[in-house]
Amino acid sequence: MTVSWISHRFAGGLLALDTANTVVLRIDPQRTFDRFDDAAEIARFAEAAGNFRAAELGGRRLDASEPERIAPVVLSIREAVDRLCRNAARDGGIDTGELPPLLAACAAGLAGTRETIGPAAAPFGDPATPIAFEAALAVSALSLLAPGMLERLKICPNCGWLFLDRSRNSSRLWCDMTVCGNRRKASRHYHRRRAQREMDDA
Repeated sequence: MTVSWISHRFAGGLLALDTANTVVLRIDPQRTFDRFDDAAEIARFAEAAGNFRAAELGGRRLDASEPERIAPVVLSIREAVDRLCRNAARDGGIDTGELPPLLAACAAGLAGTRETIGPAAAPFGDPATPIAFEAALAVSALSLLAPGMLERLKICPNCGWLFLDRSRNSSRLWCDMTVCGNRRKASRHYHRRRAQREMDDA
């Protein structure tokens, strides 16, 4: 089934987190599913990410023209990011045992590339040429280890997605207020009204 890669699906705040969130409802084993079960969706995701993550990527397009070939590396990085970040968000720190899988997965994503990455004006290299999606994903994943990043990680209490809380006082609760925040508010309102009706009928 073709996925509509709309802005809500990029609520993580970073390419690596958006990719981790392509497994939906990880917190519910009965309902969870993987949007990358069809490898073709990796290419469609990368195309959308080029727009929604333009600031992070320095305007550089992502090349995922061979999704079947890169899928194992992409999924490996995705799962390593999810494990490390989910535990860091819960525990407030990194388990060093989770670093080797992440570093190995990122090394595979960067294998064979020759990029100059880092200058503020071009964080992902020359914006005039595309960058391999798996390489950009690896760089994004490694950026999570920079000072101050992991302490901003949160898990949305509604959908279980990972997101970076960039608010000034770290008070953001939801991955996306317009979706998860409103759903939770509507659910609370419904249950309050229902409880009130049951009290009135008693």
